[in-house]
Amino acid sequence: MSDDTQSPDIVTAALLVIGEEILSGRTRDENTAYIAAYLTRVGIALREVRVVADDEAVIAAAVNDLRRRFAYVFTTGGIGPTHDDVTTDAIAKAFAVGVSVHDEAVAAMRQHYAEGDLTPARLRMARIPEGAELIHNAVSRAPGYRMENVIVMAGVPRIMQVMLDEVMPRLAKGRPMQARSVRVDAPEGDLAPPLAALQAAHPEVQMGSYPSSSGTGSAPMWYCAARTRPCSNRRLPRFGI
Repeated sequence: MSDDTQSPDIVTAALLVIGEEILSGRTRDENTAYIAAYLTRVGIALREVRVVADDEAVIAAAVNDLRRRFAYVFTTGGIGPTHDDVTTDAIAKAFAVGVSVHDEAVAAMRQHYAEGDLTPARLRMARIPEGAELIHNAVSRAPGYRMENVIVMAGVPRIMQVMLDEVMPRLAKGRPMQARSVRVDAPEGDLAPPLAALQAAHPEVQMGSYPSSSGTGSAPMWYCAARTRPCSNRRLPRFGI
């Protein structure tokens, strides 16, 4: 991993969102915000989000780029039963391994589907790259999987969420993030100089200004965050504007 922010205290990640339906706007991406908040809460720093189409070569190239730069790569989408679900083949291409129907995945799916309902199309969801570790899915039983540092999950939000819960205990974590937001009733341009001075005085703290619309104009929301050691007494410094 070449990411220069990698350290024992900071574990980095990227998210690869896969699907034509996201790029076209036909489906709203609910997963990115959920995953970003979840990773921040547990101590994994999400550094990049990329959205790509259901294209095997494009997915494989993105996976290979991201997995070399970050501790973890999370993917969502493209592991369903239809012809355009090509993520598994793309992951296999990225790692130069084969794909086969996984007996444990089939056994898990039999808990959800009757024998006659486990069609060849549905069995596509039991195809797993060779060497991958299953991520169990308590909702529909069709698993995700982990291939080295790449975590492959479903695009359906409820299923993605249970997969994320299932895999998270196996992953390394860094320092958790502590954050504080302060509403400032002033134009963002007026806030800029004192905020820049505070940032210069406290370079270890991430700060930003995020305006929100209101009936009378702009009301910036000032945000600051810092990574602190678990169980320490250290807190974010108190700032005055």
